[in-house]
Amino acid sequence: MLTDQELLRYSRQILLQHVDIDGQLRLKHGRALIVGLGGLGAPVALYLAAAGVGELHLADFDTVDLTNLQRQIIHDTDSVGQTKVDSALRRLTAINPEITLIAHRTALDADTLAAAVEAVDVVLDCSDNFSTREAVNAACVAAGKPLISGAAIRLEGQLSVFDPRREESPCYHCLYGHGSDTELTCSEAGVVGPLVGLVGSLQALEALKLLAGFGEPLVGRLLLIDALTTRFRELRVKRDPGCSVCGTQHG
Repeated sequence: MLTDQELLRYSRQILLQHVDIDGQLRLKHGRALIVGLGGLGAPVALYLAAAGVGELHLADFDTVDLTNLQRQIIHDTDSVGQTKVDSALRRLTAINPEITLIAHRTALDADTLAAAVEAVDVVLDCSDNFSTREAVNAACVAAGKPLISGAAIRLEGQLSVFDPRREESPCYHCLYGHGSDTELTCSEAGVVGPLVGLVGSLQALEALKLLAGFGEPLVGRLLLIDALTTRFRELRVKRDPGCSVCGTQHG
């Protein structure tokens, strides 16, 4: 059950008929893995902690740099030089001491990534490179766990949900194929801070919908954000039967 303190803390959320007490309890018992605590992972972690997701697994092997502070709002000037995980732990504990935080301070290899994905109900890919996204996607397909994938660079953002529990859902590889390891990162191409905040906030919203069981997740749809003109577009994306990750001959 929810304590009196929890009922008060989450009261504005519980007032929503789509959440109510049952949805808040599902959030309390929910577990989420956040891969990357940078521009996307910052708002994801803050909002999921504030919303009362009971167990957050935080994965990042990097340290906080001064250049991060323009957009990675979970960190502050005193965090510079700390691991991003430790900086996030401090901030999230201050926001909501009621939840459990589990730290992954080193890079996740195939075995540790598989175990980390298996231990949660939903995975949020907030990383900034294609190889990590591919590895996280493969682990989610293998474990049958939904993946909320976001990306932002320059003035453009993307968001989609891949749910292997749903037969019609594509996976990340269906959409992006083998991609390219030469793709630019934010440190090379630049990015505006509120854009990653917007994409990360939408990732957090999708996670709450999946965990609490309300609304229509962004499955089979790719949301494209043009920050320069403040326009949103949506594309339908289908599962690729010949996908080397989730295709029928590989499932």
